[in-house]
Amino acid sequence: MQCQHKHDCNECNERCSLADEVAAERLLHELQVHQIELEMQQNELIVARDIAESAAANYQALYDLAPVGYVSLNRTGYITQANFTAASMLGMPRKNILGKRLGAYLTEDSLLQYNAHLANTFQGVDSPDSEIKLNIDNKLSTVQLKLTINEDGLECLSALTDITATKKSEIKLKLAASVFSHAHEGIMITDLKGNILEVNDTFTQITGFSRQEAIGKNPRIFRSGRQSADFYDGMWSTLKQHNYWCDEIWNKRKNGEIYPQMQSISAVRDVYGKVMHYVSMFTDITDKKAHQQQLEHTAHHDMLTGLPNRALLANKLAQALKQSQRRGKKLALAYLDLDGFKAINDTHGHSTGDQFLVLISLALKSALRAGDFLARIGGDEFVAVLSDLEQASDCEPVLQRMLVAASQSIICNEEILQASTSIGVTLYPQNGTDPDLLLRQADHALYQAKDAGKSCYLFFDKDSAEASKTKRKSLECIIQAYENQEFVLYFQPKVNMNTGKVVGVEALLRWQHPQQGLLLPEVFLPMIEDHLISIKIGEWVIDTVLKQLDEWQEKGLTIPVSVNIGASQLQSSDFVANLAAALTAYPNISPELLEMEILETSALEDMVKISQRMNACLQMGVKFALDDFGTGYSSLTYLKSLPATKLKIDQSFIRDMLTDTSDLAIVKAIIGLADIFDLGVIAEGVENKAQADKLLSLHCTIAQGYGISRPMPAAQVPKWVQAWHCNPTWTA
Repeated sequence: MQCQHKHDCNECNERCSLADEVAAERLLHELQVHQIELEMQQNELIVARDIAESAAANYQALYDLAPVGYVSLNRTGYITQANFTAASMLGMPRKNILGKRLGAYLTEDSLLQYNAHLANTFQGVDSPDSEIKLNIDNKLSTVQLKLTINEDGLECLSALTDITATKKSEIKLKLAASVFSHAHEGIMITDLKGNILEVNDTFTQITGFSRQEAIGKNPRIFRSGRQSADFYDGMWSTLKQHNYWCDEIWNKRKNGEIYPQMQSISAVRDVYGKVMHYVSMFTDITDKKAHQQQLEHTAHHDMLTGLPNRALLANKLAQALKQSQRRGKKLALAYLDLDGFKAINDTHGHSTGDQFLVLISLALKSALRAGDFLARIGGDEFVAVLSDLEQASDCEPVLQRMLVAASQSIICNEEILQASTSIGVTLYPQNGTDPDLLLRQADHALYQAKDAGKSCYLFFDKDSAEASKTKRKSLECIIQAYENQEFVLYFQPKVNMNTGKVVGVEALLRWQHPQQGLLLPEVFLPMIEDHLISIKIGEWVIDTVLKQLDEWQEKGLTIPVSVNIGASQLQSSDFVANLAAALTAYPNISPELLEMEILETSALEDMVKISQRMNACLQMGVKFALDDFGTGYSSLTYLKSLPATKLKIDQSFIRDMLTDTSDLAIVKAIIGLADIFDLGVIAEGVENKAQADKLLSLHCTIAQGYGISRPMPAAQVPKWVQAWHCNPTWTA
């Protein structure tokens, strides 16, 4: 029983041992499974960690390299963290901006807005994004600021987006839109086919088409019909070749009115060079065209009478000559100059003179035939072109009508005025085909008509032309004589016949001609009237007289000298200045020793200016005398207007006063006028004692003439003065 029991125990032990082994094996298996699970979990953790670390790295990279600047701010506004973009925007390395206040980088006007935004964010108040300006090294940029508070409430994330370029683009867009809307030019944008896409307000103002009416339409609706198809073909050809076209064009408004405009078209291309659309800009140049036409009319027409001027005459005459040549007809060119107009101007004033010219031009124009042409080319000068003549004589009725028209009485400012005209005529093709030549011929014929007694017409002839040619050659010789210093001065004494004292000398011009000897002024001076050389010679005379005065004064002779001065020299704008310069060149000569004797008083034009110049000379000490007084129709007018101190009785009255009662009466009248106006008086041309005695009886004591002395060279004057005595022997 013990054995059985022992046997059972052994068996039981064996079973227990077996159970333990099984349990151990199961536990080991479980441990192995668990180990595998742990290893798998560890691998998952490693993978998760790697993923997390990669995600964190990616996030950090996204944070650091984001195109938006990120800045973490504490409640006091100091920077605790920032990305690279924010550091770049603030202009310094990232490590250097940590601990700095973001507000320190803002402009003053942005700081208040930023502080309010920051305070609202930490207080939990929703605030819209704000625009602030950064000032980094005096360089401004505009950023959009977005603030988001963290969950802990201790910091907020600031997102800074640089919108500087965007703002500039917005400004440009607004400016472009403003320009488009407010431009003074009409603007039209079309697609490639020319269909209208957009227009501005000025477009509507000019064309009359509203925006709604124009969009979708083709610009062909504006065509006026004045431009040909070739014009538009050329426009598109230029536009395609040069991307630009500009020209004047006639278009039609909505109401049908045709008007001119200046238009340009530009092709707009994309970045690849492809044409996207066309932009057309245009302005209404109706007023400009009208002004241009007015200017053209002014440029080609006389302002006073409205008649064509010299420029238009040249064009019209050339056309008329070509037409006459084609038709085989003759043409007459008439050059007109009014007789007596200067007297009207001087007596009644320029205003009345202008009105007279207007009325006389209408009268002359009414005398012409249809197709004839009248131009005003000068003060009182006109040219008429008479074309389509079968015979040369066909022009004479027209010429006669013009003579009648010019001589009719005309009422101007309640005054009845009358003049006449002289006409010079030349014929085409008899006398040539060149317009300038024909004008010169007609001008020459005009002066022949003047010489023939005025108020008539004369035809050009070659003999007269030859005479003019001779005159031109003579003028050239005179100019050459001036350049060769062939002119000399002679001096004729003036004496007081009562006391016998020599009171002065008159300087007289002579030409020491190389072949013809000593020539008197009446031989050559008439040829240089109204020519510049006459002024140059006049200035030479004044300078030579001053030089002679200086030489005489050094020899002990101080004597006044008078010089003759022509109208053209006195009317020269620089006369006073030239005289002052000449006097300055001889400081030892008193200006009172120089006297000017005015010749050709009838040729003086502007009495006001002449009087002003004479007064300026008087202030310098130079006095004036009116030479040849008593000749000319307006002597009394000049006596009243000009500040002369002396009258000179013309020798033509002195010569015959002992036998001609009219001449004697004129001499008495001149002496009486001189006494009334408190002027000195001198008689020229005294040749004998009887004339001298008569003048003395009339209280005219100063005289000169052959009876006293003939003109002499300067070297003889001192001896003559010294030898002159109070009781001369008068000779016939």
